[in-house]
Amino acid sequence: MTQSRTDPAAEAALLKAYAAGDPDAARRLATTYTPLVFAHAYRMLNDRAEAEDVAQDAILRLWRHAPGWDSAGGASVRTWLYRVTANLCIDRLRKRRPDAMPEDLDVADDAPGAEARLQTKARQMALEDALMQLPDRQRQAVVLRHIEGLGNTEIAQIMDIGPRAVESLTARGKRALTALLSGQRTGLGYSDDTVETSC
Repeated sequence: MTQSRTDPAAEAALLKAYAAGDPDAARRLATTYTPLVFAHAYRMLNDRAEAEDVAQDAILRLWRHAPGWDSAGGASVRTWLYRVTANLCIDRLRKRRPDAMPEDLDVADDAPGAEARLQTKARQMALEDALMQLPDRQRQAVVLRHIEGLGNTEIAQIMDIGPRAVESLTARGKRALTALLSGQRTGLGYSDDTVETSC
């Protein structure tokens, strides 16, 4: 899903208001950015508890950075948070054992239409498992481009690489995902040759 664009000047003003002790500014920052940071961390880590920890850490870093935001290198708050979140996630992924895969913590839904939801969930889990098999940088590029819906220029800023490197990482990641998921196409209920790569 594409995130709505924000005004960097308005973001900076909100951070300054927070730094000056405005409780409403703190609430607005947390309400705006915590869900975004958590969602990105969860897609990178595939672990709810770790994603919550990362989201909390990233928001705390934003709070600490708020008083000196003018020296933040010109990045928007959102871009800065994506970069911090991605780095925190990559650090955690590197500490995991290579064979450790996070457990799915969701509870099955038995409401009407559960069969369709179960198939959607199976597709989502297959995608998440495949994403976890990609190299960290490919996973990050694919998640930012095709799941978060960001443009190559913003992804380049987040990942601290050039737009052409983003295109290359994204293309390689998509090819790898297609290869990983192609054998599951029939079992996941796809009737054509296209394997979806979005949650």
